[in-house]
Amino acid sequence: MSSWRNLLLRIGDKSSEYSSSSDFKDHIETCFGALRRELGHSSAEILSFLLQCAEQLPHKIPLYGTLIGLLNLEDEDFVKKIVENTQNSFQDALDSGNCDGIRILMRFLTALMCSKVLQPTSLVVVFETLLSSAAITVDEEKGNPSWQARADFYVICILSCLPWGGAELAEQVPEEIERVLVGIQAYLSIRRHTSDSGLSFFEDDESGGDVEKDFLEDLWERIQVLSSNGWKVESVPRPHLSFEAQLVAGKSHEFGPISCPEQPELPSSISAVAYGKQKHDAELKYPQRMRRLNIFPASKTEDLQPIDRFVVEEYLLDVLLFFNGCRKECAAFMVGLPVPFRYEYLMAETIFSQLLLLPQPPFKPIYYTLVIMDLCKALPGAFPAVVAGAVRALFDKIADLDMECRTRLILWFSHHLSNFQFIWPWEEWAYVLDLPKWAPQRVFVQEVLEREVRLSYWDKIKQSIENAPALEELLPPKGGPNFKYSGADDQEKTEQEQALSAELSNKVKGRQTAREIILWIEETVYPIHGQEITLSVVIQTLLDIGSKSFTHLITVLERYGQVMAKLCSDQDKQVMLISEVGSYWKNNAQMTAITIDRMMGYRLISNLAIVRWVFSPENIEQFHISDRPWEVLRNAVSKTYNRITDLRKEISSLKKSVVSAEEAASKAKADLEAAESKLTLVEGEPVLGENPTKLKHLKSVAEKTKEETVSMHDSLEAKEALFARALDENEVLFLSLYKNFSNVLMERLPDASRDGTLQSLKSVNGDSMAVDIEEPSTMEVDDENERPKKSQSNGGKTTNGYNVREKEQWCLSTLGYVKAFSRQYASEIWPHIEKLDAEVFTEDAHPLFRKAVYSGLRRLSNEL
Repeated sequence: MSSWRNLLLRIGDKSSEYSSSSDFKDHIETCFGALRRELGHSSAEILSFLLQCAEQLPHKIPLYGTLIGLLNLEDEDFVKKIVENTQNSFQDALDSGNCDGIRILMRFLTALMCSKVLQPTSLVVVFETLLSSAAITVDEEKGNPSWQARADFYVICILSCLPWGGAELAEQVPEEIERVLVGIQAYLSIRRHTSDSGLSFFEDDESGGDVEKDFLEDLWERIQVLSSNGWKVESVPRPHLSFEAQLVAGKSHEFGPISCPEQPELPSSISAVAYGKQKHDAELKYPQRMRRLNIFPASKTEDLQPIDRFVVEEYLLDVLLFFNGCRKECAAFMVGLPVPFRYEYLMAETIFSQLLLLPQPPFKPIYYTLVIMDLCKALPGAFPAVVAGAVRALFDKIADLDMECRTRLILWFSHHLSNFQFIWPWEEWAYVLDLPKWAPQRVFVQEVLEREVRLSYWDKIKQSIENAPALEELLPPKGGPNFKYSGADDQEKTEQEQALSAELSNKVKGRQTAREIILWIEETVYPIHGQEITLSVVIQTLLDIGSKSFTHLITVLERYGQVMAKLCSDQDKQVMLISEVGSYWKNNAQMTAITIDRMMGYRLISNLAIVRWVFSPENIEQFHISDRPWEVLRNAVSKTYNRITDLRKEISSLKKSVVSAEEAASKAKADLEAAESKLTLVEGEPVLGENPTKLKHLKSVAEKTKEETVSMHDSLEAKEALFARALDENEVLFLSLYKNFSNVLMERLPDASRDGTLQSLKSVNGDSMAVDIEEPSTMEVDDENERPKKSQSNGGKTTNGYNVREKEQWCLSTLGYVKAFSRQYASEIWPHIEKLDAEVFTEDAHPLFRKAVYSGLRRLSNEL
């Protein structure tokens, strides 16, 4: 007989523990029998494990709720402890802002109510407590509307419970649940509609049109449909109905009172900036769990009731959440959800919505890559075709896809193909060669192929596109390093420069030290050849020595980094250094990025020098046709951001250590004083009343703990000084970055007095290059995917090709990156927003530039 733990864990699954039976009633009876036998001597272990299962396998909550209902008939005190533990966990989750804990525990409470364990009125009180907090938060006079994210989250949690228990609540406490629904309706009437413009997957048409429902409004509409349908939900199992005759005999327990945390105080000076900062903090702490990515036509999921889509999404997101790190288990649970219908298309949309979720996916993208790969293997007859359909559909809309999402899609797709022998029907996309080099579809194919070469090798990728050999044109150059002093016929370098390079190479091979090489440069090379030639010869030669592998590069930078630092002591020379790296590795974008990143890591070049290089004329011309400059810029900003994040963590850890050290020092001092107070006077002379050895030890401990406290304080002060300096550097970095963005965009964007929208940029020459959007596409899944009305054909199979000119595409791409950077680093930008407003985001800046920044920061557009 399997252990009770395995039975609890595998309940509801087709597994050996239940003899491969799939009947929920059999599972519950079998598990209940095992738990009843163990309850007398393992109640504490059962209670802990049962709650852990309910919290980490939330798609099985109805089964666990019914199981607890049956246990309630056997041991009311045991179940009372379950309710009390749940109440304590729920209050802790509310106090700490643990969103997943709050949401799942509320679903668990609903299941307990359905199984007669919890009184329905107790659940209604929980709903009303959260609803009251939400209403106060968005009240302009009593609350703090900038924290609407938390208020919305509370209301979403209430609505999320209703598919699991709405029928029971409507039957048992109809007036109370109606009062809650009326309260939610009232809340929706006073809250601010949430715009997803800065976080949407696709660029919106800004010329007007209907405002789309936000997530809460959409869920409310689904719940209303559910209510009108008599609360019938196919996707939620109701195992308690099979045991209803038994469960009614159980005692319903009270749920203790809970309280919601107070919302933060309104800022002392009510301004748009202060409001924006608090709103950003609230959205960080209470993020929206998902945004729907509608990839497939409605016909693929039209059989689902509106609420069933929401429930299946909840199941899938819960499995992804709790099985992060257990990819095989994750895939197994995702394909075995307790629903009576197929959901492959919805599963693909949900996974892609998480992979592309803005501003950040909940987990590292590699996790979703592995899950998709395992699902393809678990459902070989269905899921690979669905994934391929999703790729085709997204490719069809690629011109409208957010730039950050586009980058993630490229990285995922190339990695995905590398796990399936790089097999893809490239002939379907061969037509991109007929499009201009700036067309988003052509750039997408080019970037995917470049990333594939990184994951394999050039000849292998060339072989993989043999069905569309013309696409070889989009492969990256096959050549290796571009060494200026190789002595090749096409290298127009003087013999003298080549001799210098050879001499330096011999010195390195002869293990000369950095100091000796610096001396040679200062005495022999620099006085004769000057700065430019000296820098070029030294950097190119050292790069060539380090070109054989990543390890060689690191070795050269560690041994001879001082040489580079001496040569490139200021920002102008660092820009020249980066240019030499770009020239040497011009055929290899990956090594360019790695080398510059490592040089920044060794502090040979600054982030400001990298920004200047990225915005140099030769790189600006690549902004819309290559990811090369953007990858370097992303790495630089990310490394700066990571340094600050690491310092924050170190300071937080040090503060805890200081508190511990002070407590230890205080205790040691108290112990010493207590021992010294035992000194007695004998004939007017002090005599030790305590053991002298012990007293000596206590003095030693007190001195040591005091020294440790001082040392900890010194370390904390040093780290805080570094942190303050890092924040100042960060401010300078963002000022430089946005000034450069503003300048290059101002030169190329149309006159600000014109109708400045992204759509107006896309529609240039729109009449003369119209595209027949009704033409069916062979790329579509089952020929049923429809191109969105706002799409610019995205370079699809048309006679006229892509209908956006190069200058406008450059502007669209660059504005997309402005928004992406603003969104990704919003937490670091907001502290410097006043300075940026004063120096960059002024009225002189182009409205489209400011709009892109504001959209990324989720800043209210009425500030424009």
